[in-house]
Amino acid sequence: MDNLSHAQKQRLAYIDFRLMFVGHFARSEVVSHFKMGLSNATRDINLYKELAGNNLVYDNAEKRYFQTEAFTPLFDYDAQKALSQLKHHLGDSLDAMSDVKFPVEAPSHLLIPNIYTIATLTQAALNNKAIKLDYISLESGASSRVIIPHSIVDNGLRWHVRGFDTKSGEFRDFVVTRITKAKIIEQEIKEHQSKMADNQWLRIVPLELVPHPTNIKHPKAIELDYNMQDGALNIEVRAAVAGYLLRKLNVDCSSDASLESPEHQLWLRNSPALYGISNLQLAAGYTPHPSEKNYTGTNHV
Repeated sequence: MDNLSHAQKQRLAYIDFRLMFVGHFARSEVVSHFKMGLSNATRDINLYKELAGNNLVYDNAEKRYFQTEAFTPLFDYDAQKALSQLKHHLGDSLDAMSDVKFPVEAPSHLLIPNIYTIATLTQAALNNKAIKLDYISLESGASSRVIIPHSIVDNGLRWHVRGFDTKSGEFRDFVVTRITKAKIIEQEIKEHQSKMADNQWLRIVPLELVPHPTNIKHPKAIELDYNMQDGALNIEVRAAVAGYLLRKLNVDCSSDASLESPEHQLWLRNSPALYGISNLQLAAGYTPHPSEKNYTGTNHV
């Protein structure tokens, strides 16, 4: 491909990327993405066929090109960059904490998932497919299970996939780096297994973060760090990822700001908003209400 122009390589990379991580593409999507004519898009698709003809097959009924089992990516992909690009371009299927707007630099990821595992997960999430996976859990060790993934989440420390776990009958989070094998399977997806049945994902929780009243001598500094308005940072986050965000920011979630460790520079002023959230073992200082009879603290595997 050395003799190709940069623009041609970009278009080929787009086709390759769609095949690997989405599993299919249509000519109209190439046209729309690059704002080009149909004939030019056809020429680029034909060029891709010349270079990697075994990677795709055309479905006349769907009018789309689909990835084949013989698919081998034409380009090399960095896992972290691919995930960032997917989160930017594919929206809600990789909706992590991207809808939370706060000026905090994301930490450097030391746990980088396998790129082919990522591709399988994104294809399943985008196309509403089930996955059979081999997984190693901290609690139960190695196991095989079937999940219906709907989102891939950057929790600030590692990537995990969220979906319905048929083994437990619950929506759970699986650390992507602990998946040793993943394969898309044909299985009917029932209504209670779909994303729209994941109440923790659909629930939006308001968080009111303020400078810690006892650990911080000069609260104005924290207000400037987080661009607070009237002394508070008000954000909304999905219940399913609230615990991860609170851990990431080292927020004191006690009702009386009682955590004295200096890393707790923020206090959650409205801790009752956390009622009923499933992963609050990550929320430092939070004490569940007695009425939270089913409180387990986690939905993480």
